[in-house]
Amino acid sequence: MFLIVLWLSLLVAVVFLLTLIVNIVLEGGSRFGLQLFTEYPASSPDRAGARPAILGSIWVIGVTAVLTIPIGVAAAVHLEEFADKKHWFNRVIELNVQNLAAVPSIVYGLLALAFLTLIGVRDKNIVIGGALALSLLILPVIIIATREAIRAVPSEIRDGSLALGATKWQTTWRQVLPASVPGIATGSILALSRALGEAAPLLLLGALVFVSFDPNGLLSGFTTLPIQIFNWTGRPQEGFHELAAAASILLLGLLLLMNGLAIFIRNRYQKRW
Repeated sequence: MFLIVLWLSLLVAVVFLLTLIVNIVLEGGSRFGLQLFTEYPASSPDRAGARPAILGSIWVIGVTAVLTIPIGVAAAVHLEEFADKKHWFNRVIELNVQNLAAVPSIVYGLLALAFLTLIGVRDKNIVIGGALALSLLILPVIIIATREAIRAVPSEIRDGSLALGATKWQTTWRQVLPASVPGIATGSILALSRALGEAAPLLLLGALVFVSFDPNGLLSGFTTLPIQIFNWTGRPQEGFHELAAAASILLLGLLLLMNGLAIFIRNRYQKRW
């Protein structure tokens, strides 16, 4: 009975997902063309495109990756390889990291907004501000994924390296981390794909819904694909709804591409111990 309920639940989810994808493709397929990539938003749907949103998404996700992946990997290495797991302070940190992975995304938008206000930033809608909010969002996910990848490396590899005279750091840097790269890369890509589809924390920072320029730096204003889709779906004209569907196709394609890349890396480079 339990298995039947599980399969029925999966069937319902898949049917709704396929229905949604088919509706989006049917509605936005005619608008999915070169104009979507090259034109700026406009008051008329016949002349509008999503170029600033596409470039803004690239900027924000790129900066988010640069900010988050090194910190997340370093924190995971410390917690898994060097920290005393029996000490109460480290156990509290581990518990909080696990809890933070389930916090709603808008809370991280509030944290980023408070931090930018604290340091005196007036214009919150900048690339580095959006990247900060998304970094807070996916940092716990990357830490957990990296710890799982490190934990999967057999202890015999560590023991053999230490027995040959390597230090703890040399063992971690030259043996453990290279062996866990596939798992780290997979977790990081999946975390970034989650950040790519987020709109709530960016809207909380005052993200622009109508941008007629290309972002060109960390302090530049920006918009992203989810925010542009949100803006177009709120317009009364049917043409903007078609544009929103076309942008949704692009966003779904990017998410599928990133998830496919993560699966490829895992299957191609992951070692079976």
